Amino acid sequence: MAVITISRGTFFGSCKLADCLSNKLGYSIINRESILEKASKTYGLEMETLVKSIEGPLGFFDYIQPVHKVNFRFQYLAFFQSILCEEAKKNSIIYTGHAGHLLLKGISHVIKIKVIADFEKRIEFLMEEKKFSREESIKYINNIDKQRKEWTKMLYGLDWNDPHLYDLVVKLKKLSIETACDMIALMANSSDFAATEKSIKAINDLALESKARAIILSKYPKYNYDEIKITANSGELKVGLKTKNKEDEDNIREALTKIEEAKKIICFCDEESAYEDISHLYSPW
Repeated sequence: MAVITISRGTFFGSCKLADCLSNKLGYSIINRESILEKASKTYGLEMETLVKSIEGPLGFFDYIQPVHKVNFRFQYLAFFQSILCEEAKKNSIIYTGHAGHLLLKGISHVIKIKVIADFEKRIEFLMEEKKFSREESIKYINNIDKQRKEWTKMLYGLDWNDPHLYDLVVKLKKLSIETACDMIALMANSSDFAATEKSIKAINDLALESKARAIILSKYPKYNYDEIKITANSGELKVGLKTKNKEDEDNIREALTKIEEAKKIICFCDEESAYEDISHLYSPW
């Protein structure tokens, strides 16, 4: 069984494609809203705050210094990735939304799909569903596409439109939903994307890393993202945190011991050399 992520532009096609795949494969569908709802309940941050932290245009200072606004955005990603990984551990799911494939990086049984809809189709959809004028629809689509491209570049250092980030790019113009569905279902049932012992270990390790990071940032949003390094290996959790605050270190260690999947916890919270020792093992997101 595989995990399918469907990245899309604004509206049109992806939901219908997900429905078709769900009916054909028997997979469950999850979306950004359901992940956010679970993240809000799990980590105690209002859903509205989570959404506002990631939406909206980037400013100059977002790129050059870790102000609190950016910390909230990294909180969003930490919480989101933690819940998404827990869902992905179940396999047989379809995630529709932005950047899910980037948050499940390195998992070989994840099928990464990008859906491209004809620009005119996107305009027609907005005019019909949102009752926008043609001019409003064009402006809305261009703004959303621009924001997503900027966010992906800032957070991941990647171009969202780079086809190398996906296993399949589907253009819904001449290609029908049904044909695209058949193609992806064939991939999901192939040995190329079958879950293996290695890939299952990879998603379990990533889920543990993500949960630990989310717990730390939920309790201590004052820390910058780059100050936290985390790796997991078959239940062994290594955490590097640049802090001289002994109370923070003790509280973080105690909080991490409550993670059921963590069988062994090693904290390097005050040792620069040990912190550097695990840095090479770590790749953000």
